[in-house]
Amino acid sequence: MINKILRKIAKWLLILAFVSLLPIVVLRWAPTPGSMLMVERWFAAQQSEQALDIQYQWRPYEQIPDGMKMAVIAAEDQRFAEHYGFDLKAIRAAVEHNMQGGSLRGASTLSQQVAKNLFLWSGRSYLRKGLEAWFTLWIEVLWPKQRILEMYLNIAEWDRGVFGVEAAAQHHFHVGASYLSNRQASQLAAVLPSPLNWEAAQPPAHAQRRAIWIQQQMRQLGGRHYLDEMEAGRDWPEWLTVRYWRNRLDL
Repeated sequence: MINKILRKIAKWLLILAFVSLLPIVVLRWAPTPGSMLMVERWFAAQQSEQALDIQYQWRPYEQIPDGMKMAVIAAEDQRFAEHYGFDLKAIRAAVEHNMQGGSLRGASTLSQQVAKNLFLWSGRSYLRKGLEAWFTLWIEVLWPKQRILEMYLNIAEWDRGVFGVEAAAQHHFHVGASYLSNRQASQLAAVLPSPLNWEAAQPPAHAQRRAIWIQQQMRQLGGRHYLDEMEAGRDWPEWLTVRYWRNRLDL
């Protein structure tokens, strides 16, 4: 009886795992019609009986300026091109910082933020973090880095009801995303920690200082050269190769 129950549980877990991969495969090429964060914001507005107009328009990777791509990398995840979804160095640094009693610091990569905003709900729980890790793993396996960055820029929240770089550019600067300057891009990236409270066109003093720092980091990271290296792809980690396990198992 117990073995039968375990087999059924394993069967359904495999089915759920397969089903969860389908949207990742589809969204490898198709523009997303929205995100779970958009649904969550809309539902919260309905519950509070407040009108919410979702502003969202997909913008392909090629139509997003390099400055905007580099700005979010510089601000949110400078090791984006190097890691495989989880920045272990940043996680270790965040844990050490938080254990010392400082203000809580996160270490979410762009890949993790895409997984969370696209497929999951807000809040902190072991279940949500586990699902976030699952989706992050498969996003990294099935999508190239430029697709992850493209998705991030198209679903990031930049004000109440404002999602994606196209809507953000029009809302804050009254221009299309393709026409954003490096300064405007850095200001958009600077308000990402608190997009519902900080105005990108007129950021508070500390966010303005952060925008200046972001521009410096964009140059130090290499700008277009960084993107070229990222778009060229990177090798799989050694532990995912057949040779690694053949040597380990002495086959």
